[in-house]
Amino acid sequence: MTKGPPFRAVIACGGTGGHLFPGLAVAEALHARGHEVLLFVSEKEIDTLALKARPEFRSEKLPSIGLPSMIVSPAFVRFVRRFWESFSHCGKIYRKFRPSVVLGMGGFTSTAPVLAARMRGLPAFIHESNAIPGRANRLAAKFASKVFLGFEEARQLLPRAQCVVTGTPVRKNLGQPMDRASARKLFHLDPERKTLLVMGGSQGASGINQLLFKSAPLLHGSEIQIIHLTGERDDRLAAANYQRDGIPHYVSPFHHRMEEAYSAADAVLSRAGASSLSEISRFSLPSILIPYPFATDDHQTANARIYVKAGAAEILAEGETGAERLAAMISNLLGDDQRRERMAVAAGGISSGSASNCLAEEMERAVKEAAT
Repeated sequence: MTKGPPFRAVIACGGTGGHLFPGLAVAEALHARGHEVLLFVSEKEIDTLALKARPEFRSEKLPSIGLPSMIVSPAFVRFVRRFWESFSHCGKIYRKFRPSVVLGMGGFTSTAPVLAARMRGLPAFIHESNAIPGRANRLAAKFASKVFLGFEEARQLLPRAQCVVTGTPVRKNLGQPMDRASARKLFHLDPERKTLLVMGGSQGASGINQLLFKSAPLLHGSEIQIIHLTGERDDRLAAANYQRDGIPHYVSPFHHRMEEAYSAADAVLSRAGASSLSEISRFSLPSILIPYPFATDDHQTANARIYVKAGAAEILAEGETGAERLAAMISNLLGDDQRRERMAVAAGGISSGSASNCLAEEMERAVKEAAT
């Protein structure tokens, strides 16, 4: 096992849950191995809320903004200004914190830290969770020491980068699988009834919510119950709909102990963000995936197809999915124990459970080499 003397690391991981939570997973692995970690996050509320529960990690907010599609535009001028502010702030923090290595988890919150690190001669890495690399990582890959990949399929789109497939890190505080009946009791649900977990991720929950509102009346009498994590706006409407349709349910905007929700579920209806898929894989759950239709380069569809090809999931396009079709898919999946078992085994075989330690070891190796 690579370890060596303790060092300081920066992980840039803000902006969305898909960047933040895998970044926290790597931070946990480094911290457990005796290293000090500073997190660069965005100014978004999701980052602030998530870090309240992680006081062991120092964090700094970076000004950031996505690269606009039009280069000659006021939006591009704002991007350049914010990027320069972020880059300058990184330099100031590096002079005080003196990191030995930097890791960017994707998004433009991570681009400036990686570039600033390389200009100081530090080893700097990026991690790409999705099957199709984002624009920020395609740019950062040009000057990163190495690129870590969640899926092998992303390698061909980064032909000049040195790539290593590690899988997508999953945070340790997600917890371990629980007994299914016991987990359902935590949600005040029937321990014996088939249970569907519905979630939309940190972005794009509304489209899934609307589909479920239309499908719920068709699920009446189907002997299922639902755990629905709606996001910020739709929880009251969802609860009212399930109550009206006579479907046992637990509805909440979020649930911070997701191991309870995954353990209670027989199947998941979800978006296809890489971080969510890695957690679904960790808990070996079959899924129906509805990719977020506005994801950059439609990368969620590419992610979902990997799970479909493995036999772990079914896929539906949001704009082509009617209430009848979705209700039928849910009923058929929850009604077929043998099929769910096959899909569960396939799901459990997709993602590596050692991604966090793999990244930590690569960072340790790079620090050792830089010191010699």
